[in-house]
Amino acid sequence: MEPNGKETVVHKNTMKQWSRIKGENAWTMFKVMAEFVDGFEKLNHIGPCISIFGSARTKPDHPNYKLAVDIARRLTEEGFGIITGGGPGIMEAGNKGASLYGGLSVGLNIHLPHEQNNNQFIDMEKSLNHRYFFVRKVMFVKYAQAFVVLPGGFGTLDELFEVLTLIQTKKINPVPVVLVGTSFWSGLKDWIETTMLGQENNINAEDLNLFSITDDPAEVVQVINDWYSVGPTGQGELSPNYEL
Repeated sequence: MEPNGKETVVHKNTMKQWSRIKGENAWTMFKVMAEFVDGFEKLNHIGPCISIFGSARTKPDHPNYKLAVDIARRLTEEGFGIITGGGPGIMEAGNKGASLYGGLSVGLNIHLPHEQNNNQFIDMEKSLNHRYFFVRKVMFVKYAQAFVVLPGGFGTLDELFEVLTLIQTKKINPVPVVLVGTSFWSGLKDWIETTMLGQENNINAEDLNLFSITDDPAEVVQVINDWYSVGPTGQGELSPNYEL
């Protein structure tokens, strides 16, 4: 009621309408289910693996490419398989480090309009081609015992923060997350600490312990081995993330 006694008329906004709806949408769930089934059947029987993230644009002569090969090689020597996104760049480097040194090399490719194709270093029977990013993310996470993240773009950051969120909210087992490249990641860590935590209080102080940063391949391996060591300092078991 307005001050002058007149009744106020409230007009409902007209709801927006879809311009068109594809008839196939109702069948999308079957495509999603098929993709999950294919992934689970292929990966359920592999051993403990490490997921390696990083840019698809990194060239073979770049130091980060060579660093990823070295890290994958060292992890292979420790008995871990390697999971990557199956494409070029850091993904290829991770698969190369595993393949050339006799390790398990898994590639989870994604159909994209401009990139990417399966790299040559993936085990033939361990290559999956995904239509949906969210299914691919589940495969990355479910079978990984740790995550090694090298410099990358939006996709790398998306995958990193997906993992950190799942650990923070206890939707997956706590696992090591190691960021490789101090000069690349330090600015992000500073922003998380000063702005996200200090200024806005949007995370807890202990959340800063969910990841570590290093430039040393040997330290990457040490962090992961220490996590799964037998004894009072060991924190995790080698088992798939069944919460997913």
